[in-house]
Amino acid sequence: MSEVYDQIETVLLTEKATLLSEKLNKYVFRVRPSANKIQIKRAIEVIFKKKVVDVNTANFAGKKKRERRADFGRRANCKKAIVTLKEGEKLDIV
Repeated sequence: MSEVYDQIETVLLTEKATLLSEKLNKYVFRVRPSANKIQIKRAIEVIFKKKVVDVNTANFAGKKKRERRADFGRRANCKKAIVTLKEGEKLDIV
């Protein structure tokens, strides 16, 4: 059961994600890079007890950022999942 809770890292509450949730009933989550669509769907259904219709995923490479001197570092890579819920269901996130 703990592996279900390990798949979802956090909910993304950006301006674009808020518009998706209000208009299209889609919610954006940051998930583990190793998680696939089936695991994400199962995790959302178990954690929030809602019916998931569709899951879309996107991988993002970490950006290169300057450190103090001339050194360069990187931000971490991440994976986002856009989850579409069944018509009439909503998540109370905030």
